[in-house]
Amino acid sequence: MIPFLDRFRPVLEAHGMDLIVPEVEERLKAEELLTFAGKFDGTICGDDHYTAKVLEACAPRLKVISKWGTGIDSIDQDASDRLGIKIGNTPNAFTLPVADTVMGYILAFARQQPWMNRAMKIGQWQKIPGRSLSECTLGVIGVGNIGKAVIRRASAFGMELLATDIIDIRPDFVREMRLEMTSLADLLQRADFISVNCDLNPTSKHLINTETLSSMKPEAVVINTARGPIVDESALVEALQSGAIAGAALDVFEQEPLPKGSPLCQMDNVMIAPHNANSSPMAWERVHWNTIRNLLDGLGIDSTDLESRK
Repeated sequence: MIPFLDRFRPVLEAHGMDLIVPEVEERLKAEELLTFAGKFDGTICGDDHYTAKVLEACAPRLKVISKWGTGIDSIDQDASDRLGIKIGNTPNAFTLPVADTVMGYILAFARQQPWMNRAMKIGQWQKIPGRSLSECTLGVIGVGNIGKAVIRRASAFGMELLATDIIDIRPDFVREMRLEMTSLADLLQRADFISVNCDLNPTSKHLINTETLSSMKPEAVVINTARGPIVDESALVEALQSGAIAGAALDVFEQEPLPKGSPLCQMDNVMIAPHNANSSPMAWERVHWNTIRNLLDGLGIDSTDLESRK
């Protein structure tokens, strides 16, 4: 919200708030947050590192963390529960733009458009082989809101659909999409495209690693629009350099911003973006106002007049 703060500062100040606006690039680390400990009652955050140590230092003054967006994996939820700090977010905030992004990457790799465009612009008349999506198998890891939206889109292109999840998926959705629910190991062995759409938690960190990458097809492409640490980046780089897999499309990274010296920046079989799969002005607008509402509600401030202030 910081780039748009001129719009929202009057709204927050009208509700009696003084604002602390730190300088931040992408997210604040725990040590940076600790410099503000005890100075604020509520916070609007992105993927800032609200660790147990930070929350303990901010309590008891801190009453609510209002997350801009959906994912709250950067907040220690056990510590916030113990300290009585409320957490608010916007579920299903960016399902449609993220699912569109995944399909964009699948189409780009299958039809080879970026590579043909690049060859043409340097004077090469090169017919790079592509594939029809109806010839390809998509494996979706995590069948939540975004995973389901990806599956719906891929179904329309006639892709064979595999999926895996640690929870049961509604049978009607599985039948409607002609989806095959299978194990992670089976999915990795059979899929041409692998879309990572699960949450980041202790069971999913480095889910894509040296072992799982080695089980993939040589023509497989990994797409991660979920959370960077789900993919072991060094193992992925090694698999890409060795030709163990064909490519990767990454919107998220283990370290953000992505270091300028990352090998990923030099690899022709990799497409990368700056954690921007959520890009959608309409979705952003909904999240802006819901984030403010969650902040006010968490502080016990009446938010019923927000609609009139939009």
